[in-house]
Amino acid sequence: MTKILIFGAHGQLARSLAALDTDFELVHTTRPETDLCKLETIERAIGTHNPQFVINAAAYTQVDKAETDEDMAFAVNALGTGYLADQCAKNDIPLLHVSTDYVYDGSKATPYTEADPTGPIGVYGKSKLSGENLVRAAGGKHIILRTSWVFSPFGGNFVKTMLNLAESRDQLSVVSDQLGCPTYAPHLADGMIQIVQQLVDNPQLKPAWGTYCMAGNGEASWYQFAQEIFKTSKNLGGPSANVEPVASSAFPTAAKRPSNSRMDCRKLEQQFGVRLPDWHQGVEACVTALLAKPNVVN
Repeated sequence: MTKILIFGAHGQLARSLAALDTDFELVHTTRPETDLCKLETIERAIGTHNPQFVINAAAYTQVDKAETDEDMAFAVNALGTGYLADQCAKNDIPLLHVSTDYVYDGSKATPYTEADPTGPIGVYGKSKLSGENLVRAAGGKHIILRTSWVFSPFGGNFVKTMLNLAESRDQLSVVSDQLGCPTYAPHLADGMIQIVQQLVDNPQLKPAWGTYCMAGNGEASWYQFAQEIFKTSKNLGGPSANVEPVASSAFPTAAKRPSNSRMDCRKLEQQFGVRLPDWHQGVEACVTALLAKPNVVN
């Protein structure tokens, strides 16, 4: 049975991977067993588990905190990712590494492709881009997957935040001048497993290695995203609120966000035949799962 070693067991993507029904053997590793900042723990994990594939779902994702915690952001997203990529290359293990829309500056008027210039505008994006570059420099078999606006029934995310706020407020203001592709983590996880399956079935698929955009189908502003969340929740008997569109300038943050995080995922579809479902489907699945729990947002 093909074994996949997953780094970052507690994140949204890793937990979504763990929930999948798959024929692969999925092995999860996290701190203190494995610390991306400590090369010896990565060596030990790979030597112990002897995987056929590695998925790096571990990352420092606190975008605003990264502005004042730059050393740690780079330690995890760049240095640690480089350690992992080097070990995968050394052992000839294909690496699937998850990256982000924050590697772009957001100034483009149309969706981003893999060929577009990068230009992160914050520490988080810079650290993730550095990690990408180290994956490539390691020289091993790799697939870098840039995704955006990830949400799920697990961990903290925009859907949970909106439902939580609606428990106590009837009116909310949400940013309407930032656009992206909301991505349901279970859809992302399933798409990654489809990629691995193709690599297993076609081990000589050399043109597959490289960088891909992989996000939910369709696009939205945060305002439209919130509207869909509350529409779905209301239809299911859950909390809802009226939403007012506002400019991002009304909510200043430590880290500047890209105004355009939309992604063109045609390269992924052309290479692997993988196209993630429409983000509306993800919202329905996510809200349904959250409302089925006794403490919806905890």
